Amino acid sequence: MKNVPDIHMGVIAVSRDCFPIELSRKRRQNVVAACKQKNIPVIEIDTIVENENDVLRALEEIKEKGVNALAVYLGNFGPEGPLSLLAQKFNGPVMLVAAAEDTGKDLINGRGDAYCGLLSATYNIGLRRLNPYIPEYPVGDAQGVADMLAEFRIISRIVVGVKKLKIFSFGPRPFDFLTCHAPIQPLFDMGIEIMENSELDLYDIVQKEKDNPEIKRIAKDMAAELGKGNTYPDLIEKLAQYELALEKFMDAQLGASQFGAFANKCWPAFEKYFGHVPCYLNSRLAARGVPVACEADIYGALSEYMAVCATEAQPAILDINNSVPKDMYEEVKQEIGDYTLQDLWMGFHCGNTSTGCLVQPVMQYQLIMHRLMEPGQEPEITRGTIEGQIKAGPVSVFRIQSTPDAKMQAYVAHGEVLNVNPQSFGCIGVFAVHEMGRFYRHVLLEKRFPHHTAIAFKHVGKYLFAATRMLGVHDVYFNQPKGMLYPSENPFRG
Repeated sequence: MKNVPDIHMGVIAVSRDCFPIELSRKRRQNVVAACKQKNIPVIEIDTIVENENDVLRALEEIKEKGVNALAVYLGNFGPEGPLSLLAQKFNGPVMLVAAAEDTGKDLINGRGDAYCGLLSATYNIGLRRLNPYIPEYPVGDAQGVADMLAEFRIISRIVVGVKKLKIFSFGPRPFDFLTCHAPIQPLFDMGIEIMENSELDLYDIVQKEKDNPEIKRIAKDMAAELGKGNTYPDLIEKLAQYELALEKFMDAQLGASQFGAFANKCWPAFEKYFGHVPCYLNSRLAARGVPVACEADIYGALSEYMAVCATEAQPAILDINNSVPKDMYEEVKQEIGDYTLQDLWMGFHCGNTSTGCLVQPVMQYQLIMHRLMEPGQEPEITRGTIEGQIKAGPVSVFRIQSTPDAKMQAYVAHGEVLNVNPQSFGCIGVFAVHEMGRFYRHVLLEKRFPHHTAIAFKHVGKYLFAATRMLGVHDVYFNQPKGMLYPSENPFRG
């Protein structure tokens, strides 16, 4: 996907001057060899850091080799001062990892004490107020460190992407969806750029593309994608004009940023002036790694974009929408394993989920808007959704959000979409998350998260959790298992 960063990950060894430097060099070389064996792309930094002058040489080599994410490897105890200075001066995500001892047969000259050195390093990292990634158990042999590097590469992709992201919004955040409104100061604190525009701006850029010959090419691509689901062929060129306008606008307005996402108001005035809903177009951009969050949900766009970086695949933004009826649950109980009724919920949106994530996608009209705007009439201006049952498979649900007092918080949970007919409209699926009932009550409701959630169509919680923490968000919630009470949970319930 072109809308996510390419990570060029460097591995640099550090060495305490009273320990053999050759120990760090040999161990670094073993790590690089393990990475090559596992097809993990890494860039080996030849400079070994023992002192401050080495830091300067290392930074030059890092720059020359185009490294934008750096693993600092303690091959032995390591020099905590130069090590933390290197992390501070490097302009990108940093991981700290340490070498395990090689063999019980060589614990005199071959002992590196990196287990101890990492403790000293973290104190110095704290003095410089740095926030590097430290794996759950950051000490390993060459094979183990290579696996940590593979995880760090994905985490770095999220962090670098966020720091070079620009979110474009069109239209004010709606009064009836006030939960989508949140202070934007924390986004600037993260390095994200925000460009808010009016709905008139959106109308203007779309009108400017009216006679662009590219419209027919895009319309042909849409028709091929929809196949038998192309129920409104007369609408396709109008949709293509809108898509073209958004793409050209993003390309022209990225400026100093490298990556983009949208948060656009989509109703009720939109349909009267544009003559369609934007849902299908939103799904097509998302499939190319450019999320378009509904209802001018800026934090929803950010959440989706982080899901894109974690998976390198299309995301979705859905409402955590409705409970599963008890009779439906009883009918499919044999097919859903150990999930309880409270573990289940339906994820829904009007029709913005990419066709690749839907069973038999078809273009439809937005039923809820039709009730409001075209009651008793054939659908016209409410056409343009893409609908279908969401395909079964693993998912991560994720949301990063500012509170009203501008404090960042987030949640992430693993679950799955079940192969159960939701028997409803829109892009919709039956989702299952273990202990969802408690999570809904003590995180989503209590922490005042909005109804929108980003969907990553893989289990990527460990990457989203780690990257969110690296971005400075301390409160990252998850669905706690049975026996692990939330702070506010009544221990006498049940």
